[in-house]
Amino acid sequence: MTQDIIGVDIAKDWIDIHHLSTGRRRRIATTAAALGRFSSQACGALVVFEASGGYERPLMAALATAGVAFARVNPRQAREFARAGGQLAKTDRVDARMLAEMGRSLALRPTPPAEPARARLAALVARREDLVGMIGAETNRSRQVRDPWIARDIKSVLRLLQRRLERIEAEIADHIASQEALAQASARLQSVPGIGPVIAASLAAELPELGRIDRRAIAKLAGLAPHACDSGLHRGKRRVWGGRAGARRSLYLAGFIASRYDPTIKAFRKRLEADGKATKVAITACARKLLTILNAMFRDNTDYRTA
Repeated sequence: MTQDIIGVDIAKDWIDIHHLSTGRRRRIATTAAALGRFSSQACGALVVFEASGGYERPLMAALATAGVAFARVNPRQAREFARAGGQLAKTDRVDARMLAEMGRSLALRPTPPAEPARARLAALVARREDLVGMIGAETNRSRQVRDPWIARDIKSVLRLLQRRLERIEAEIADHIASQEALAQASARLQSVPGIGPVIAASLAAELPELGRIDRRAIAKLAGLAPHACDSGLHRGKRRVWGGRAGARRSLYLAGFIASRYDPTIKAFRKRLEADGKATKVAITACARKLLTILNAMFRDNTDYRTA
């Protein structure tokens, strides 16, 4: 029997559902009970939905609990699929049907369910990034303010945010230490010059596929694979885009640090810049080279070795 494909468009308070095999469509609330009932009824199907800034997590948890296969797709990929099919209108019901059709047309592979320990690490890392962003915003305001009372108020907020940042970092460290697999991954990552506890936690959360897929696939996942932009005789610049933004940011920072302190990456960057590559392009290439090294380390179950 052909597997049924169910497209789901996710909103904050509800989801729209479209069964490709029957054309049936409905809307349900995003409560735990409603999502649980939907998941139990979807056994044997493939549920397709977009990454929705975290709103998809309750659905993912319910589907994983019920053992239902699902594919979480990039919103940009979904929008481009809709345009390619001439679908310019955008409503919740239309998007649910389009996602179901996308699952059938592209033969999407199921997304592996997140391990509970790694999912919690990802949530903690995301919370840390939120706090860092708030600290940056308040710091920028403190440089512009002229009113003394407002300046004191901003300082008090910054002190509070800094304490919360220290608390979340301690919680991340405790969580990693309590999980053998995460502790081993973090230690292996930190054997690389340029990767400390913060970057190691981000990569452990964002790239569980390290060592499980080839170097080209992992570069694509991390958003570090160069994409061609050619047409006829024109040869455009290769650019990186897409992928997981958090992993890409962490790898770019790690590549920058490694290009200063690791002999192999440092020599690689100097060679690229000597060939006329822009600094940002060279550092991106260093990040991609570092990712290839990390992938091989996890594949071979070895720590980093300097040349």
